[in-house]
Amino acid sequence: MHDPRLDRLADVLVNYSTKVRPGQVVRIVSEPAGMALVEAIYAAVLRAGGHPYYQATSDGLEEIMLRHGSADQLTHVQPVMEFTVKTIDVTINLWAEVNTRSRSRMDPARQALRQASRKPITKVYFDRTARGELRWVGTQFPTQASAQDAEMSLSQYEDFVFRAGLLHLPDPVSAWRAVHERQQRVCEYLSKRRELRFFVPPHDGHDGTDLRVNVDPARAIWINCAGTENFPDGEVFTGPQGVEGHVNYTYPGVYQGREAHGIRLAFRGGRVVDASAAKGEEFLIKMLDQDEGARALGEIAIGTNYQIQEFSRNTLFDEKIGGTFHAAVGAGYPESGSTNESGLHWDMVCEMRPGTARPGGVIEADGEVIQRDGAFVFADWPGR
Repeated sequence: MHDPRLDRLADVLVNYSTKVRPGQVVRIVSEPAGMALVEAIYAAVLRAGGHPYYQATSDGLEEIMLRHGSADQLTHVQPVMEFTVKTIDVTINLWAEVNTRSRSRMDPARQALRQASRKPITKVYFDRTARGELRWVGTQFPTQASAQDAEMSLSQYEDFVFRAGLLHLPDPVSAWRAVHERQQRVCEYLSKRRELRFFVPPHDGHDGTDLRVNVDPARAIWINCAGTENFPDGEVFTGPQGVEGHVNYTYPGVYQGREAHGIRLAFRGGRVVDASAAKGEEFLIKMLDQDEGARALGEIAIGTNYQIQEFSRNTLFDEKIGGTFHAAVGAGYPESGSTNESGLHWDMVCEMRPGTARPGGVIEADGEVIQRDGAFVFADWPGR
């Protein structure tokens, strides 16, 4: 039976997130498992006057490449993909994995080699989006695999996904416009500050988090994420101009179907100088060593979606959890003031809300507390 929430989601993605206009070429990317949403989006693009086409992806084919590809094949820059990214007007990406762990036993060195090969395409993609030539949005199609990762039934996970996107409300587009307004107040405030400090006291046998990030308004630009690129959304972010200190990430770092637990990163001079993990450390180090830019911080962000309250092992949702912050090692977005280039962009999430055996944290902007225990101190900012 067709889920009517998919039609509502397709309408939001086409008419609000990417604002498809007549005559524009729209790429819809998904594993075949997401075909029900692909069809809904395809129809919505046609109604908007665009030219949709479907590009299938396959974790199975990527696994074959990682297992059997030569060094030349692993690093090959696919000219068809390069041409596509240079010419399309809009791309709508669906994540619809049937096995989120398909690459968990792959050689990290080969994965790093494969990832680094995407750097030229990633640069074109980021540059075009920064200039406004390419609009994009990515969203999750609920699958059994993702539901299992989140430790939910499929129907529970569907409700989780659609509620996070405010699709349970009568007018989701109006709701996201209201989100934008509240987040804009955060951006306007932060755009006048020079330094953010993220602090969580030592606990559970480690030294907590004490991270100072340079967000000099002369270069850093705060971006209001309210459903126009990632969907669901709910964050504000910028391109760090420098970072010092250390962070112990609360949740596992999930990247390419692999997990690293207990990640601790120490920064000096804007770069990771020490990295460790209780589990998955080899993979973490291989990713950080894949190219020159992978050890720099490309993004610093604050999660603002208080509809998302639990970790689901899906970065699309986890980085938006209201009461957390996340930082991405690797490539930054030029529109945020970042100049860092890399084949890597790995978001890692740190909890600021207190837990059973975990103290809460504070976020300071130029010494002023703006968030305590995961809640902003200003009433007209995002909240529960």
